[in-house]
Amino acid sequence: MDSLDHLEYNTERPQMHIPEYGRHFQKMVDHAVSIEDREKRNQIAQAIISVMGNMQPHLRDVPDFQHKLWDQLFIMSDFQLEVDSPYPIPSKELLAQRPDPLDYPQNHPKYRFYGNNIKRMIDVAISWDKGDMRSGLEYAIANHMKKCYLNWNKDTVEDTAIFAHLKELSDGAIDLANGETTLTESGQFLKNRVQKSNRSVGKKGKHNNRGKKRHNN
Repeated sequence: MDSLDHLEYNTERPQMHIPEYGRHFQKMVDHAVSIEDREKRNQIAQAIISVMGNMQPHLRDVPDFQHKLWDQLFIMSDFQLEVDSPYPIPSKELLAQRPDPLDYPQNHPKYRFYGNNIKRMIDVAISWDKGDMRSGLEYAIANHMKKCYLNWNKDTVEDTAIFAHLKELSDGAIDLANGETTLTESGQFLKNRVQKSNRSVGKKGKHNNRGKKRHNN
């Protein structure tokens, strides 16, 4: 019964700053903090860094590997460990700083089925000088728009509708409604989609049948 009284539960233990290293490792760091002799603290810190490196051999090819280990050591000590570090010692305030918010695209396209990248493609085409290369890109964009439309609508669409959307999205800079440009037939896009779907089903069927024994009657 006495041994049961000395059991420790995780809920009663101090919270670990980097749980990936485990409870015993945290105790090693806490012990290093409690050592009064600075020279001995330095020796213990170097030994801890060596063990940390052995625990993460996959990081040896990462730039500033040792720098990262020292930063983690100070974090685990709650920045209470006073040793001679070969790198600048990070501050607790710096760690607590919130990162700057990321700039997410705020555009909300009218025709969502074309996706956000289509507007970027159109902007690139507009930036090019007029000529064969730009004409080829404009045609590729229109063809891709038709494919995207059919993926969404799953039926058919006239080229004139695609040209109208492209003109609108380019603010009038790209106008293919001249009667000469013809996009890939809708049936061809739908046929390719069916063939791709059948290949996927076939691969899945082969995978499911793999390893099964055949029994002849």
